[in-house]
Amino acid sequence: MSASSGAPIPSAPPSYEEATGIPVNYPSPYPVPEPGLKPDGKFVNPPAYVGQPAPASNPVTVQTVYVQQPVVFYDRPVQMCCPSCNQMIVTRVSYDSGALTWLSCGGLCLLGCVAGCCLIPFCVDALKDVDHTCPNCSALVGSYKRL
Repeated sequence: MSASSGAPIPSAPPSYEEATGIPVNYPSPYPVPEPGLKPDGKFVNPPAYVGQPAPASNPVTVQTVYVQQPVVFYDRPVQMCCPSCNQMIVTRVSYDSGALTWLSCGGLCLLGCVAGCCLIPFCVDALKDVDHTCPNCSALVGSYKRL
């Protein structure tokens, strides 16, 4: 069989530069076409039309978000960042009568401590609810309920 069957011989595959569009800085043994033209003389990218606006490049805005771990409040002061004034603080605690205080008072009344001994739970901080406030701005930052 002979190779001359009348069909044209296929040309060489495109060079790396032509395939990727990235210029390579080494001498080429082949003739290099003008920028923007293929070896056959056609444009790689069609020319922009006169009335066509240039594509707008939208700037990318980056926003840094700091996620604060949730703070668990107990009956002791807590070091934290105040959400109101954004300062690092140690909370100021105050005690208020809550459900456990009133239930303890009622329980002592049922046991017969009616002559004033039933009011002892109102003097014990370990039976009261705790409110945490900011010492700088006096904002309430959290609470600890006994019940």
